[in-house]
Amino acid sequence: MQWRYCTRPADREAVRTLVTATGFFSAEEVEIAVELVDDALAHGESSDYRCVFADAPGGALIGYACYGPIAPGSCEFDLYWIAVAPAGQRRGIGRALLRETERRARAAGAKTMLIDTAGRAQYAPTRAFYEHMGYRVHEVAANFYAADDDKVIYRKRI
Repeated sequence: MQWRYCTRPADREAVRTLVTATGFFSAEEVEIAVELVDDALAHGESSDYRCVFADAPGGALIGYACYGPIAPGSCEFDLYWIAVAPAGQRRGIGRALLRETERRARAAGAKTMLIDTAGRAQYAPTRAFYEHMGYRVHEVAANFYAADDDKVIYRKRI
């Protein structure tokens, strides 16, 4: 696996394919993931969205994370997206991708990382992953996404 930080035009479809393949995200959410790639492409280093790509030998995208400061100059960052191709899941790629994203965020001045995720049962493994990585529940917004689907906000000092 090789890290890459420069967003390329081909990443639009690669991210769309990867995020769709996970089976976790709605069509609207997939489009949001692509919009963040578009912003990174359009604004380069001045984009609020910073990407970490995990490429397999041969160049296929196997993991993607997008993060950035909550506000300009903030030391609190959001992890907007993290996704690993189904074939790469449960092989340590997600852990490595999150650690690399935290490392990059710290280098950019982050002191804290926040992560929002859904509270529904489908996301129980995702929440367990964040907790395993040292994140703790910071806040729960009841029925945020839909009835019986809370928004769970995780926080970690990095």
